[in-house]
Amino acid sequence: MVEFSPDIFGIVPVMLELNEAEKRLVEDVEAYLEAHAVADSVLVRNRFASLEALGSSISQFPSIQDVQVIRGESRDKGQLLEALCEFAPSSHLLHIPTRVVAARSYLVAKCHAFTFLSLLVHDTEFSNPIRRVIFSIICTLMAEEVYFSCLKDPAFPEEIKRRLACDLISLWDKGTDPRTVAHLPALETLWTARDETPPCFGTMDGTSELIRLSINMGKDWENFLVTYMDDDNTRWALEEFLFGLSYEEIQEVRARLSRFGILAVGLDEVRSYLGTNPAYTIVKSSDPRAIYDFYVDRRDAAAYRKRSSAPGPWKPLEEMYLRFRLTHNLEYAE
Repeated sequence: MVEFSPDIFGIVPVMLELNEAEKRLVEDVEAYLEAHAVADSVLVRNRFASLEALGSSISQFPSIQDVQVIRGESRDKGQLLEALCEFAPSSHLLHIPTRVVAARSYLVAKCHAFTFLSLLVHDTEFSNPIRRVIFSIICTLMAEEVYFSCLKDPAFPEEIKRRLACDLISLWDKGTDPRTVAHLPALETLWTARDETPPCFGTMDGTSELIRLSINMGKDWENFLVTYMDDDNTRWALEEFLFGLSYEEIQEVRARLSRFGILAVGLDEVRSYLGTNPAYTIVKSSDPRAIYDFYVDRRDAAAYRKRSSAPGPWKPLEEMYLRFRLTHNLEYAE
């Protein structure tokens, strides 16, 4: 089970260096390994020294908040802000400042470093704290992608787009921003609730899974459901999230149940219906990175459906939920 403890590890990981709690965690693991596996402790020390060096190197690139003058032309935060608000989804990479691209790479390297740590101290007192660090990184990556999705959506309110662009600049430059601080716990709570309520399939209506999921969620989740549950896209995205199956697979299983008069179905039967190659990554508690893989699978499938005007969700549930929070919690925008 994924646990979240903001008082221990903070909400948003610092982009270019470990925070104090993370440093203590790594030091404690090193001390443990020195007593039980000296060679492994050396590997850990070298890996995190490399991570620190990477963060230090990235920090030497100019701050994206600074004004730069190149051959008489000035470049400043305002220009970056305007560029983000006119975001082009297919060509942004070579137009984003080096510090931004490198900082995201640092976050991925940090995820790999803590995953390496988890392999060395599996099933020890350090396992859950390490998982929480990895999980926070995953939620940060998902939140950043939702920001991008909102910025490239012509239907998204321009006023909120500008605030999101400001938040992204702050996130890239300092490793934190007010909106991410406000919304990452909601993502973590959503995923923790799902982790505690694995699908039982049954009649494939998702009612029991939704009830168990919603018990652990806050008022804003209730408001989200009340506002959007009559929308097919939201309902389909929620079913994918709850069952771990694609929209197309869910329709196939339901058609089989109806055709043969089957009243309930279990996991083994579902897998036998669909074959050995599931459409989406199967989320296993042993590797929290599978959470991000599962999100990317659904995001890419949704984008394909949207381009081809095919039935099924056109956005993953996490994006829908964060978009709702972004547009209904403007007090976090400043």
